[in-house]
Amino acid sequence: MACTSCSTSDGGAPKGCKNNGTCGTDSCNKLTVFDWLSNMSLPGGQAPFDCVEVRFKNGRKEFYRNTEKLTLSIGDIVATEASPGHDVGIVTLTGELVKVQMKKKGINPEGDILKIYRKASQKDIDIWSTARDKEDPMKVRAREIAIRLQLEMKISDIEFQGDGSKATFYYTANDRVDFRQLIKEFASAFSTRIEMKQVGFRQEAARLGGIGSCGRELCCSTWLTDFRSVNTSAARYQQLSLNPQKLAGQCGKLKCCLNYELDTYMDALKGIPDMETKLSTEKGDAVCQKIDIFKGLMWFAYIGNFAQWHILKVAEVKEIIEQNKQKKKVASLEDFAIEVEKPEVEKTFQNAMGQDSLTRFDQPKKKNKSSRNRRPQGQGEPNSNQKPNQKSNSGQKPNPNQKSNSSPNSNQNQKSNPNQKPKPNKNKPNPNGPKIRNEKKDSTK
Repeated sequence: MACTSCSTSDGGAPKGCKNNGTCGTDSCNKLTVFDWLSNMSLPGGQAPFDCVEVRFKNGRKEFYRNTEKLTLSIGDIVATEASPGHDVGIVTLTGELVKVQMKKKGINPEGDILKIYRKASQKDIDIWSTARDKEDPMKVRAREIAIRLQLEMKISDIEFQGDGSKATFYYTANDRVDFRQLIKEFASAFSTRIEMKQVGFRQEAARLGGIGSCGRELCCSTWLTDFRSVNTSAARYQQLSLNPQKLAGQCGKLKCCLNYELDTYMDALKGIPDMETKLSTEKGDAVCQKIDIFKGLMWFAYIGNFAQWHILKVAEVKEIIEQNKQKKKVASLEDFAIEVEKPEVEKTFQNAMGQDSLTRFDQPKKKNKSSRNRRPQGQGEPNSNQKPNQKSNSGQKPNPNQKSNSSPNSNQNQKSNPNQKPKPNKNKPNPNGPKIRNEKKDSTK
């Protein structure tokens, strides 16, 4: 379906986004080409190119000729010629850039091309939307029928024609499938014209779309249109581990992005000896184990001692090869090996944004001791500030000349209120309390 910004206007007639590019909502950017020639005017007397590019469901694109001289822009919904009936799609490209796209895909602009009937009316859009709503439940029912007939095929997608008169079933299979009985089951179950179309696994991933391991949308569903063959030699030249789980994409085949940087690696490897290079020394022959084309280093190991590798520069490897060609052997690889020091990076965590500590769950929580297990001060263990030879003053009378440890405010309150009785201590009763109180009274007299 088209996005809400480019579907219909207030009066029900279709309108275009007129952005000359992409709107980026609801898959409107699938295989979109930016019209960078939209702001350029044609030379005088030259008529604009009469073909436009129309996109259908899941990035399927076709070229149609505008025989009615309609004023079309990117985002307009049009009714196009189909067999039988008509189809409904969205205009994705107009102008001279369509001629370039047709030449790229090997289509003759002067040949027989289907035409555009009209701009889609509100009735056409309603029928188109109703047909699109039937596709998902029909796909579930179609898979159940294929499983019941025990056919080794996978129905990946269903696309209805714009007028709802025909449904195209896209499927993938490893071998040829006899689906004659399947078509009869589909025709009786869905009461519509059925067309079966087999696609490859890469085309299936391109139609369905998804997110790759790189975190971006799949290249085949956004911009990639030609699927070149990819083999494991591309991974070997780039020194990648031959792990099928990492090299395979969502289609189950090798990732197309393995070919993106292959030419750069091939150019860089022209001045570096290959992996099959063998060096002859007096200690024995050595074979190559690894190549770093960015730093220009090669790792060699003696035959029989593959656990210990020696790092050599490319220039030194070429020098040893030249001596071997002259039937001369070097003493050992240790004379040419270099040591690569790895910088020690201290891993520290800086709490710059106020996050919680990363090790907050590593340390166990401290248990709070209950108040009943606490011993009152003066009982049990002696005070840490008290000297070991010093005796407890619990049974002695306080010295009136000795200064009190209380705060100045407490002394002022005691002087101002001499008749105020001290509050008794609930935790520890003081047996000398009355004596202390009488001595204080005598001292105030």
